Amino acid sequence: MVKRNKLMFSGLALATLLASGTWVGTAAAREVVAPAQAKLAKGETEVMHLLKLMDKDQNGKISKEEYLMFMSAEFDRLDTDKSGELDVKELTQSRERIRYASGR
Repeated sequence: MVKRNKLMFSGLALATLLASGTWVGTAAAREVVAPAQAKLAKGETEVMHLLKLMDKDQNGKISKEEYLMFMSAEFDRLDTDKSGELDVKELTQSRERIRYASGR
């Protein structure tokens, strides 16, 4: 999830630079923009997937209650030893499962 947040932040930062006209018209911009746009599109796809997972009433928005319910269920899923706490091993295994599932 941290990686997704970094990706979204990077995309927003890039969008801000592009909107300001800082890079427009340069050869370097074309080389940087294409991969960045692909990453941004991938990030948007992941965000839409998360929205669909969290949005139980399907109104296109995530309420605080929906967010907290999703995060609680995710915590329970990650807490494989059911200790009520997440340790390094559980979080590391979670990242490996995500990486394996996404093909990274």
